[in-house]
Amino acid sequence: MAWIEGDVRTKVEAQLKDLAGPVKMVLFADALTCEACPEMKDLLGELAGISDKLKYEEHNRLTEPDFALSYGVTKSPALVLEGPAGARVRFFGLPVGYEFVSLLEALHEVAAGKAEVAADTRERLGNLTRSAHIQVFVTPTCPYCPAAVRTAHRLATVFPQITADMVEASEFPELAEKYGVRGVPQIVVNDTVSLVGAQREGAFVDAILRATAASV
Repeated sequence: MAWIEGDVRTKVEAQLKDLAGPVKMVLFADALTCEACPEMKDLLGELAGISDKLKYEEHNRLTEPDFALSYGVTKSPALVLEGPAGARVRFFGLPVGYEFVSLLEALHEVAAGKAEVAADTRERLGNLTRSAHIQVFVTPTCPYCPAAVRTAHRLATVFPQITADMVEASEFPELAEKYGVRGVPQIVVNDTVSLVGAQREGAFVDAILRATAASV
């Protein structure tokens, strides 16, 4: 199946032509439990063919468990974007539909190793010493989800203590059930603080500070 063709390919080529630097797209797949893995492979292969700054490598999560864990990956399909600022931006499940835009924007920010956040955010999180793991549960048809994913990924790009995941809820129903996901976007920080619906950047900061304080 071709994901990027015709006018879409032309637009994607234009968006990716000015990447600031290389990005390694690391896919963790498996043939036993992952129905979406073949589609994810096709999508990433097409992206890698559009820009020579995108390097694509594929790993089997089940046969390379230690390597997967080094990236914080315990489920598949998992896409980790690795650039000069590290590998803290992740996508669990297919980033298609509205979330394809999130993927393209994440590629730009990871390539640059920087992202735009508010001055107040930099001040409030500048002394963050404990790690924060943000999971944003989404569905491909949710128009409000990409903004939440992009906010989480921007924070992870700027602050080395933060890791941020897009999680496609329908592909990981047990995880969605664990966190009581009934609507999207739902943002979960460190398993302890949860937000539902469209949220401003400051609300993410509040949740991160609450979650990291609770982990003391």
